[in-house]
Amino acid sequence: MAEITYLEAIREGLIEEMERDVNVFCLGEDIGRYGGAFKVTDGLLDRFGEQRVIDSPISETGIVGAAAGAAHMGMRPVVEMQFIDFIANAYDMLTNYVATARYRAFLPCPMVVRGPSGGYVRGGPFHSQNPEAGFVHTPGLKVVYPSTAQDAKGLMKAAIRDDDCVLFFEHKYLYRRIKAEMPAGDHVVPIGKARIAREGRDLSIITYAATVWKALDAAEQIEREDGLSVEVLDLRTLAPLDDDAIQETVRKTNRVLIVHEDTRTGGLAGEITARINERSFAWLDAPVLRVTAHDVPLPYAPSLEDYVLPQTMDIVRALRTLAAY
Repeated sequence: MAEITYLEAIREGLIEEMERDVNVFCLGEDIGRYGGAFKVTDGLLDRFGEQRVIDSPISETGIVGAAAGAAHMGMRPVVEMQFIDFIANAYDMLTNYVATARYRAFLPCPMVVRGPSGGYVRGGPFHSQNPEAGFVHTPGLKVVYPSTAQDAKGLMKAAIRDDDCVLFFEHKYLYRRIKAEMPAGDHVVPIGKARIAREGRDLSIITYAATVWKALDAAEQIEREDGLSVEVLDLRTLAPLDDDAIQETVRKTNRVLIVHEDTRTGGLAGEITARINERSFAWLDAPVLRVTAHDVPLPYAPSLEDYVLPQTMDIVRALRTLAAY
């Protein structure tokens, strides 16, 4: 079986679910004839027609509101944010309405809001954000952020089948940089389950999205240069978190580094650290450390973006500090 890219895996997941269920349709800006800003939906219009691949006005609030109404009526819409940064325009609709609809009015909301996120592409402050933390704390929303092509497809299929709203973050840096063969059959990755990306025994890195690959590079370097065995846990799902997997890796290595591309203040690392302290404090041999982006808007300049975002050497240095305790 031929390898396909992260981007193609997402498209493949969309196609399979649209073929499986006639209630699945796509809605977003320029997703039809143009095929989406990054061509994720390229070819879907010709395959499924304009009733199921719908070009929308430039109104994120309107797109999400229309999708919510369709979901209430038994449809399963997949909304594309041209860049995930602009999901901020639909924050009120998602957090005040969509997330509460089932609890407040017994209205199901089986919908997916997907879009390109993240930096490392010189996109500047309006096209490089990681706003996942702004939604993770909202009850009623599920949040996924795959790092591999296989997980991108499997989690997309799971998200479409889920009866709640799922925010699906796609790291644009990974779109065409990573490839994998897809498992045969109906490949679905369960929401809420982390995976061990690399086995280790001395230190643990807990991470997700593009920084999984930075963490793997750092783990290989520090094993080669320092003889330390590093485990890498890829969260995959951010809401709900896989507390059991987090606890298991903490109790295995007793030293934990959390890495993410989002900013430090209010980022997911703080929540994970609190949960580790509550559930596994007795197993820690060192404080939980963090490597994150700096608390600044992301610059355009390549040298400045590289400084602001976590790099492999930042992780290596943090691992050495952790091992020295």
